[in-house]
Amino acid sequence: MKKGLIAIAVILIFLVGFVVFIQNVNLNRLGAQQYYVQINQDGKRMEDKTDSGEKYVYYEYTLDGFNPSGKEKDLTFTAHKELRRDAYLRIYVKGDEVSSYQEVKADELPEGAKQKLNDAGN
Repeated sequence: MKKGLIAIAVILIFLVGFVVFIQNVNLNRLGAQQYYVQINQDGKRMEDKTDSGEKYVYYEYTLDGFNPSGKEKDLTFTAHKELRRDAYLRIYVKGDEVSSYQEVKADELPEGAKQKLNDAGN
């Protein structure tokens, strides 16, 4: 009887841990390379339709990104809204595709990327 209760407890702990993991981890960021960009231009307004015919708007950005050591890569990605001018973003790249992004503060930039972004801004 005790072994059965222990097994159920272990399974419940595992399931709760799995649910917490899924809620807090963006799978598009796992295993991705990180680059940093600064929004220094307006996004290109794009329109498209869903399969049901509903129109939607998104914005496309093509920017120079820099990895933590300062290596450059041209990055193209889309956002569902216009991004804040001068904002810094951490871009997650899998292969040649941008899989996700998030805004970061200037003091969160790795030194190599920060230096290249400052040089590019001058």
